[in-house]
Amino acid sequence: MNFMNSAVNFFKDGGVFLYPLALIFVVGVSIAIERYVYLTRETIRNRSLWDSLVPALSAGNFKQVVGLTHNSKASIATILNYGVARVASARRRDDIEKAMDESLLEVIPRIEKRTHYLSSLANVGLLIGLLGTITGLIGAFSAVATANPAEKASLLAAAISVAMNNTASGLFVAITLLLSHMFLESKTTALIDSLEIASVKFLNSITERTSETREPAAPVPATAVRAPAAARGSI
Repeated sequence: MNFMNSAVNFFKDGGVFLYPLALIFVVGVSIAIERYVYLTRETIRNRSLWDSLVPALSAGNFKQVVGLTHNSKASIATILNYGVARVASARRRDDIEKAMDESLLEVIPRIEKRTHYLSSLANVGLLIGLLGTITGLIGAFSAVATANPAEKASLLAAAISVAMNNTASGLFVAITLLLSHMFLESKTTALIDSLEIASVKFLNSITERTSETREPAAPVPATAVRAPAAARGSI
């Protein structure tokens, strides 16, 4: 109860600008939680799928690879599906690589979605807190200028309380959302890097298996090359 009373009094003393600050904070925290859950789930899915794919790739069993990727909703499955679909028709490594790069362009925006809002909300929250601070200071100077001498101290204290509450709230919102943004950015970068590494390993595995299946042409004996010339000479 003491905490609730303190929070209510804080909002009463802080003025109207604390309400948009509270809304920004709730929206930002909701985005941060949703992104954390999504990135954690994707990381676990990708790691689990890749651990299942490694034995199949090592054995060159691409049918098993296709079965695993088509039955998975992980981001890495989307990328590998593009590569597998292009293997049958592509003649060069570059063609498969371009297909997988195309899939990355589809996957990366989903991974980075809404994370950049946190930095924007942090900046807006800081500016709103600054606006509330300036408004409180203006009220403080107005109170000193127009109030009765007996009331000046109490009015000045109330106006300064409004200013300081807005300053503290703006800084708290900005610091919390910026730290959340930094953490989620590092988690997003790690996930994207793991997808790129997995796509390169998959591409190298396909290239190695393709080169192994190509049988080198048998060398033509030198006597077989000279035989037609000798035959023409006999004619």
